[in-house]
Amino acid sequence: MQLFLDTASVQEIKAANAIIALDGVTTNPTLIMKEGRNYNEVLKEICSIIKGTVSAETVSLDVDGMIKEGIAFSKIAKNIVVKVPMTVEGMKACQMLTKKGIKVNVTLVFSANQALLAAKSGAFFVSPFVGRLDDIGKIGMDVVREIKQVYDNYNFKTQILVASVRNPIHVLDAAKIGADIATVPYSVFEQLFNHTLTDVGIKKFLEDWEKVPKKR
Repeated sequence: MQLFLDTASVQEIKAANAIIALDGVTTNPTLIMKEGRNYNEVLKEICSIIKGTVSAETVSLDVDGMIKEGIAFSKIAKNIVVKVPMTVEGMKACQMLTKKGIKVNVTLVFSANQALLAAKSGAFFVSPFVGRLDDIGKIGMDVVREIKQVYDNYNFKTQILVASVRNPIHVLDAAKIGADIATVPYSVFEQLFNHTLTDVGIKKFLEDWEKVPKKR
């Protein structure tokens, strides 16, 4: 399973990428807003750091606006993937952008039916939001499992990109289900390295080492 970082912070991307090579990055207008920088400038810088795909989200709600923004994003770098929402207009844009050779990530997906429509529209990625489903009392990973089954049934090539990841359990569940990608905030990325027994083991090794006689 590929691991993406869900952020627009160049600092976080550089820090994570120095630990383990990231497979890609996902961004959105909210994340860009937090950085207080020009959207295109941030995308260009991220694309210069990451070899994998970088998802850039459109803000228009109509098909013409999405296509215009998508084409503009695609000119920033070759590894840009254009994010469009799971709407009627979004699916129109997905098909038209795909025909132009531009990869599309269909975002804000909350059901297997929506994921089916995204795949039939030619989406490169489909992004089910598991955390937001959990927030309303649903089990987000159940939707990922359903999408995986539907895609396997019909050999759809659209990749499942698990989004709205809130904790390491989401990452593990995504991997067990067989999702193609999990995109995680930096805080969750850091948590993936941690385990209490690892810390205890290191502490014990160091304590034992201090007891070893040293040459004088």
